[in-house]
Amino acid sequence: MAKTKTAYFCQNCGTQFAKWVGQCTACKQWNTVVEEVIQKEEKSGWKTSGSPGKKIAKPLRVSEINTERELRLDVHDQEFNRVLGGGLVPGSMVLLGGEPGVGKSTLLLQIALKLPYKTLYVSGEESQKQIKMRADRIHPNTTNCFILTETKTQHIFQQIEALEPDIVVIDSIQTLHSDYIESAAGSISQIRECTAELIKFAKETNTPVVLIGHITKDGSIAGPKILEHMVDTVLQFEGDRNYVYRILRALKNRFGSTAELGIYEMQGNGLREVNNPSEILISKNDEGLSGTAIASTVEGMRPLLIEIQALVSTAVYGTPQRSTTGYNAKRLNMLLAVLEKRAGFKLGAKDVFLNITGGISVDDPAIDLAVIAAILSSNIDIPIEKGICFAAEIGLAGEIRPVQRVEQRILEAEKLGFSTIYVSKRNKIGLKNTQIEIQLVSKIEDVISRLFG
Repeated sequence: MAKTKTAYFCQNCGTQFAKWVGQCTACKQWNTVVEEVIQKEEKSGWKTSGSPGKKIAKPLRVSEINTERELRLDVHDQEFNRVLGGGLVPGSMVLLGGEPGVGKSTLLLQIALKLPYKTLYVSGEESQKQIKMRADRIHPNTTNCFILTETKTQHIFQQIEALEPDIVVIDSIQTLHSDYIESAAGSISQIRECTAELIKFAKETNTPVVLIGHITKDGSIAGPKILEHMVDTVLQFEGDRNYVYRILRALKNRFGSTAELGIYEMQGNGLREVNNPSEILISKNDEGLSGTAIASTVEGMRPLLIEIQALVSTAVYGTPQRSTTGYNAKRLNMLLAVLEKRAGFKLGAKDVFLNITGGISVDDPAIDLAVIAAILSSNIDIPIEKGICFAAEIGLAGEIRPVQRVEQRILEAEKLGFSTIYVSKRNKIGLKNTQIEIQLVSKIEDVISRLFG
């Protein structure tokens, strides 16, 4: 047997050291370096590297490389396909992370059960009977999904060679361990080694592999940071336990956009795709309430209408509070300063609370005008008329700045029955025969006078 050696790894970034140090020289974090047992020997990966018939990569001229687009595998889930950029790319490695209990395993099992391809679902956390009980609840009639409960990568690859699946799902990467590394499952070296073996398998066989990854207390993927660099796509599955809605985001995607958003609704029989998220993000209040405004935003290729709620009240203590949910607090402070300097509203001694309904977070600057409208509506306690929405950015000089893809935002507002939308006068709009009234404004004062008189 080869001699066993130990090495020291940073738990934060995965950097290896020859001896223990108090501070990691790469990420500058203290007390993150731990000792792990490693096995220094030649390893063959998922197959024998010298196996007959193995193709050896050769250098090609740029003009000789085939640029024809590979067909993606349709996962029969519109939201998942949208976030991936059109489906699973053959040979790709996808990492799905999320909090415990948010529905990661349910989402991937649901997709595996619906796929027309031969799918191998490998679970290191649940027994086959547990998965069967969930499968009967989600999609009882299926013949293409195979369940394997195993944590040793060498045994998993033996079953893969025998079954030859079209897609492999691993739940989760933190439970796997390889014989080539002697440290415990879930350690930095084990995660890195198991992921490297799976990537080699995916690239050599052109089989897409989907991994489930645990997250730490601060929301990042557990294990070394290099894990996110090794995979092709990193997806984040998030949602508040107090809400039934779940949001799928792409944090990294080598084959598509990272701005796309997928929304699901958690039900007793699995996750339901939400094709029109604007309906769930806008409350159905018949009576007008002050402090509420509707903004037209864009996530990836999808326009959304979201409801913004604001509450302005007299500060009880000496220092006024500024609290936001789903919105950047620094940007709120900037907008409040613009209101005070340019529009003359004295909000410095008042508490301001801002909330984006539905439990989602939005970074689009086009919701600035809706934020200001909601704050002013709450401050003077006058509701904004129904049927009005906003799509514009606010500058430091108090000007209404144009936003991109404004026509798409206008059409979405018209589709949902809104009668008026406020946009910047500097936006070039070529829409014709639209039923919605487009209000062109250039300054905050114009908006205030038209909304509140």
